[in-house]
Amino acid sequence: MAFGAGMMNRAIFLDRDGVINTMVYNPEFGLVDSPANPDEFHLLPDAAAAIRVFKELGFLTVVISNQPGVAKGKFSRTLLQAMTEKMLACLGQQGAFIDRVYYCLHHPEGVVEEYREVCDCRKPKPGLLFQAAEELDIDLSQSFFIGDGITDVLAGQAAGTRTLLIYPSSRSYIFPELDKHNAKPDYIVNDIWDAAQTIQASEASKNLERG
Repeated sequence: MAFGAGMMNRAIFLDRDGVINTMVYNPEFGLVDSPANPDEFHLLPDAAAAIRVFKELGFLTVVISNQPGVAKGKFSRTLLQAMTEKMLACLGQQGAFIDRVYYCLHHPEGVVEEYREVCDCRKPKPGLLFQAAEELDIDLSQSFFIGDGITDVLAGQAAGTRTLLIYPSSRSYIFPELDKHNAKPDYIVNDIWDAAQTIQASEASKNLERG
């Protein structure tokens, strides 16, 4: 798909951790966190299959992810790049492709001074979505954001996309938090595959309406 040629592009924006890849349990701190090196990076089941569906539907696929581990000194930019390369390679082996990856490396309480700041790119702010839209000629109103956190929903809302929140139905306590932050996902789904099926059904319905 050519960027910026003719009609504007539509995109599926994807959070990374918990959407495309598994989270990692850190026994030292008793926390579930993002992977910190390529050995910890593993695709979730059906991530590649879902991304293939998005491409078949004619969407660009764009990763939008906060990676404050760099600012917090948990891993380097070199390790982050190595994880990105592994993600792209593992997806590519299954015929799934990502068009662009955008990371926010900042955190207001980071220990690495270069990345300790309040920025416009850290979700829930929509800065990275606006950057992607400008660089890839994306119509945000015809695009979707898929994430597993309230910040993803808020970033998508602020940018004008439709939003899908990955949140298994067994964890219904999320609803008061959504109300508290005025986060209103268009769909709540169980995983990225469920999100792909939901978007596919939405596209089919839209095509039927066009007749």
